[in-house]
Amino acid sequence: MESKRSKVLFICTHNSARSQMAEGILNHLFGDRYQAFSAGTKPSGVNPLAVEVMKEIGIDISSHRSKSLEEFEGEEFDYVVTVCDSAKEECPYFAGGKKHIHKSFQDPSSYEGTKEEKLEFFRKVRDQIKIWIEETFGKGEP
Repeated sequence: MESKRSKVLFICTHNSARSQMAEGILNHLFGDRYQAFSAGTKPSGVNPLAVEVMKEIGIDISSHRSKSLEEFEGEEFDYVVTVCDSAKEECPYFAGGKKHIHKSFQDPSSYEGTKEEKLEFFRKVRDQIKIWIEETFGKGEP
């Protein structure tokens, strides 16, 4: 008998970095138990630096695309996770979510600096997201 995977929707403003990385990490680490998706309140395209830093840890999100929350209207999710304060304010409640979780991460896309400095910041946020996902979803249901 196949066990049902819990559906998780990660939401941030632009669906360009944080929610994309969270989707990729959860599917990579715990895809046997969870099926992750991501969306934005104002989708703007996947940030190439997010793709680059995810590839460094063996996770390919190059085929991901930014999606609007509207694409998921009418769907049900076991968990709806906002990963930025702006998304929590704009979308404090998603009708299809059974359990809502908020965990804010800094926006790596807004970081100013050289490409290497930006990559370092993306890595820092990626690692924070990965640790949080391991702690929150790795030990069973959150």
